[in-house]
Amino acid sequence: MDQSFMKTRPVLPLVVSMSMPMVLSMLVNALYNIVDSFFIAKISENAMTALSLVFPLQNIIGAVCIGFGVGVNAAVAFYLGAQRKKDADGAASLGVLLSLVHAVFLTVLLSLAVKPFLSSFTGDPEVLDYGVRYARIVILFSVINQVSLVYEKLFQAIGSMKVSMVSMMAGCIANIILDPLMIFGIGPFPAMSIEGAAYATILGQAVTLEIYLVLWGKGKLHLHISLRDGWSKRQLAGRIYNVGIPASLNQALPSVLISMLNGILAGYSQTGILILGIYYKLQTFIYLTANGIVQGIRPLVAYNYGAGEEKRVSSIFRTALCMALAVMGVGTVICLLAPEWCMGLFTENPETIRQGAAALRIISAGFLVSAVSVTAAGTLEGLGRGGDSFIISLLRYLAVILPAAYILSGIFGVNGVWMAFPVSECITAGISALLYRAVRGKLRRELHPQEDRK
Repeated sequence: MDQSFMKTRPVLPLVVSMSMPMVLSMLVNALYNIVDSFFIAKISENAMTALSLVFPLQNIIGAVCIGFGVGVNAAVAFYLGAQRKKDADGAASLGVLLSLVHAVFLTVLLSLAVKPFLSSFTGDPEVLDYGVRYARIVILFSVINQVSLVYEKLFQAIGSMKVSMVSMMAGCIANIILDPLMIFGIGPFPAMSIEGAAYATILGQAVTLEIYLVLWGKGKLHLHISLRDGWSKRQLAGRIYNVGIPASLNQALPSVLISMLNGILAGYSQTGILILGIYYKLQTFIYLTANGIVQGIRPLVAYNYGAGEEKRVSSIFRTALCMALAVMGVGTVICLLAPEWCMGLFTENPETIRQGAAALRIISAGFLVSAVSVTAAGTLEGLGRGGDSFIISLLRYLAVILPAAYILSGIFGVNGVWMAFPVSECITAGISALLYRAVRGKLRRELHPQEDRK
């Protein structure tokens, strides 16, 4: 398959064609998150609170496989851009092999950590019971999702965004259909309560993986994958992990943030924990959509960087930033105009809806400016600058927001936690812009040293 279109096609239609399939699949994925939570909320508010507490553990699993997949994606796209097909095949093979190793390690580690982790945030026996029952299932079968996400990034690396779109959408739709059937016992399924939601998630992920494997078997990936070849190319692990480790940490930071914010909120009431959990379900519509744009440009950035096209890299960044700003603008309008309706999807408690609506209005003040950080972080990953991307995420999810939440909550109570979100986004966006500008200048000097001497 010829990937040269990545450096010859006009930038705007190229970015749109690469991003839109991922945006659509991310929207369906966000819809799954909403529907899944909607049906779990129908079990009880305690079940929804349990899901909120389990979310950081699920996010750790996703962080490792998505972050590592980003590393594989960047490496494969770079080698293809540099016309090094054998190294691209080797990086793909090594990526699949290492994803299996990661899956086994995480399954054992997190299975042991489930109950102690959840017990540290709640003393309610029903919430704890729901959380343990759900978490143990999704962790036990997490290998399915981890391998699936590596194949997703490989198809994206060669520019086959529609394959990723179809596979992800099929899995999410299967999950959405199975949720009510398996939770409440409709048709041939027994009523399995919260376990039904967990099994529906696993089966949806299995559908996605099956599609990837079938298409790979038919030669649609255009990359030769062999576990034996992967081991023989283990010297390429450095390039993969150079981006993959920071990207994994980037993805894991929200888990750390949510866990620590839950600790602050627990000092007030469990209502704040529930609202935070609902917010992270709702914000997937906004940030997953923006992430779809980033997923679309990441292989473009890596390919053009490998091909020495620095000016196209800058143009791709600017185009993606404009698209991300549009997405964040829509999210801001929805959260300002209809926050009660959004919260009402997950709870019927009037007080929870009232407090949650106030929280959404405050948090949404930082949506627009966050587009700068999100786009810069994704572009830096495409450039192989995983460490710089991690700095941005560290600022967004720990270094700024946690001190702000602690200080502001001492002054304004629970609302101070919500105020920390826009404060963090504004500070991080400014630093992200400066960091990206510095990296872009360094890149220009690397690719065009003769201009620097003039």
